[in-house]
Amino acid sequence: MTDSSAARETDVLIIGAGPCGLFQVFELGLLDIRCEVVDSLEVAGGQCAELYPDKPIYDIPAWPIIGAQELVEKLLEQIKPFNAPIHLGHEIQTIERLDDDRFRCVSQRGTQWICKAIVIAGGVGSFQPKKLRAPGADDFEQHIRYKVRDPDQYVGKRIAVLGGGDSALDWVNVFAPIAQHVTLIHRRNEYRAQPASVGKMREFVEAGKVTEAPGMVTRVLGENGSLSGIEIQNAEREKSVVAIDELFVFWGLSPKLGPIAQWGLNLERNQIHVDTEKFETSEAGIYAVGDINTYPGKKKLILSGFHEAALAAFAIKALLEPDKKVHLQYTTTSTAMHERLGVK
Repeated sequence: MTDSSAARETDVLIIGAGPCGLFQVFELGLLDIRCEVVDSLEVAGGQCAELYPDKPIYDIPAWPIIGAQELVEKLLEQIKPFNAPIHLGHEIQTIERLDDDRFRCVSQRGTQWICKAIVIAGGVGSFQPKKLRAPGADDFEQHIRYKVRDPDQYVGKRIAVLGGGDSALDWVNVFAPIAQHVTLIHRRNEYRAQPASVGKMREFVEAGKVTEAPGMVTRVLGENGSLSGIEIQNAEREKSVVAIDELFVFWGLSPKLGPIAQWGLNLERNQIHVDTEKFETSEAGIYAVGDINTYPGKKKLILSGFHEAALAAFAIKALLEPDKKVHLQYTTTSTAMHERLGVK
């Protein structure tokens, strides 16, 4: 048994500092609920900060376009009034329900938190990009990229992008205006990306800036440590070589729940099953929002996670103060909320 006297105490511990976890801080703060945040990464922002900080996002209300890192920075600014500590580089290893129905959470560093409720906002859990395994890939691993830090360094380059989802199409559309040429390689003619992104990519195809090359990479080519091209094979098993300077792979992530899988929650295909009233898991007092959860009709969108965080906050308020009715107040008119936000 770990000594609870050395633990940090708070009302709610949020596990995950991605966009949904950060917005959870805001929704709890509006209801005057104290919380702290932990994340296994060394930076706040989850996938947005770690994998595609410069990726443009088009479906955040009131923002026609916003960069992923910019969204994280806006969320961090939004939660400043609530002074919620964010502990980075901490992966929660164990969760224990105490006799008084609170929880003890312990990270791999031995840091403890005692809390009355937990919100899991862990995205897809611990994640790694799905790697290209074609012959020659290991020889040029330092030239095969799975995330973009600074698009400007690829101005005038010949770029190949592998993938057919949102990340692949988004980056094709970012690279097309600045690259010498972009080749998009996907196993099928259909794409999983948003129709608007596909339409924009097709406009670049018509303009001669992008080439669609259905097929798969069969070999990575180069000499003296320098990447020079890739060999691709189409559905008719015909092979061709594409000369490139840069290779980007956006095949998604290999999700690993890590310790979450051992917490006794009801899991469905590596996602945590929740209800759609409280977004509570199979364990009372433990909630899950964002990509980590699942329910009928679930859509993996950031804005859906924001909605889930709002309803989870009201459910937690009712849990913490069962004898009080939780009133819906509006930030435009509520004096109490203005005080919490520091609005004069």
